[in-house]
Amino acid sequence: MKIKALVWVLFVAIFILPLNLAVLSIEEENVPMADNAPMVDNAPFEINAKSAVLMCANTGQFIFENDSHTKRPIASVTKIMTMLLVMEALEQKKISLDDVVTASEHACSMGGTQVYLAVGEEFTVHDLLKAVAVHSANDASVALAEHIGGSEGVFVSLMNDKAKDLGMYDTNFLDCSGLTDEGHYSTAHDIALMALELSTKHPLIFEYTTIRHDTFRSGTFDLDNTNHLIGRYRGMTGLKTGRTNASGYCLAATASRDGLDLISVVLGSETNNTRFAETTKILDYGFSNYEIMLLNRKGEKVADVPVRKGLGSSIPVAYETNQAILLKRGQKDKIMEEISLPEYLNAPVTAGDRGGEVVITLNNEAIQKIPLVTTGNIEKATWLKMFWRLAVHWFSLARR
Repeated sequence: MKIKALVWVLFVAIFILPLNLAVLSIEEENVPMADNAPMVDNAPFEINAKSAVLMCANTGQFIFENDSHTKRPIASVTKIMTMLLVMEALEQKKISLDDVVTASEHACSMGGTQVYLAVGEEFTVHDLLKAVAVHSANDASVALAEHIGGSEGVFVSLMNDKAKDLGMYDTNFLDCSGLTDEGHYSTAHDIALMALELSTKHPLIFEYTTIRHDTFRSGTFDLDNTNHLIGRYRGMTGLKTGRTNASGYCLAATASRDGLDLISVVLGSETNNTRFAETTKILDYGFSNYEIMLLNRKGEKVADVPVRKGLGSSIPVAYETNQAILLKRGQKDKIMEEISLPEYLNAPVTAGDRGGEVVITLNNEAIQKIPLVTTGNIEKATWLKMFWRLAVHWFSLARR
């Protein structure tokens, strides 16, 4: 009986197995992508500011830009980058919120808005970060910069390095507070990228930027948020004001309603009230005309894909990520999903390999693709492995 089983194994290996190892080419379908929320070169209404943008933070898409690439002084909007590097240092465990920071002579020499640090005075990172986020304190910004970088100069180098990493190619920082006007600049477009990184990667910052009023130095110094829309505009979560004679009145704002996260930037407004009125106008336009569709399906199985040349016949594929889709209001009912799978995959297959995609269409046009990935491993079938596997299988049958 064992000899018959062995003969049968050899027959399968020689005459049948090659048919299963045939190599077929897979051509990935090239689906044209449509823009579901086209960028508008200029705002669809008049904006009383030198530059402005509106961005969807869920997707990183610009809804509109208005003179957004012109380099301008940005004053304390600079502190978005300062706060970003503080949050990164916290996440990387380089510092902690409970760290005690001693104010240096350099930090205490800052002018403009401050909490009037005295040389040698000690405060925690938490307290100083609150002073920066709420009160826009220049001295607190420098104290944090020195705590992280050792000096403000080193910290500023880190700021510029991070700006390059984020694609902020029209930005140059000379200090961590924004007091410098000449040679220290950015654009509305770049500021939106910076705000996107801070707000999406480090939402802890909102615990500071949403504070409307607090105190400093054991309750003896009042901190009032320089962003007057906090607590007054529904969904407002931050982010940073700025103003010098050269920059005019600036505001990078973040707000969220019904899952839609927006970032607006206005630079060069003429008055304090104007920057808040224009920000309100921009955000109102975004929330009134757009909505977000959230597909929270990461890891959800879609189908099984056949596997050739493997020790398994098929492999499950699932959504690689969750996905957010920016839509103009009224378009949700027109969204369709089409599953596109390869005819098969060739072994070896490793978990996370590309295994197709889900194409999101609007009015029969593809607007987004969600990758599908394999959820397991399948070894490549060699002649020896296949022979041994079949031999074990048939010998086990022979014993029955």
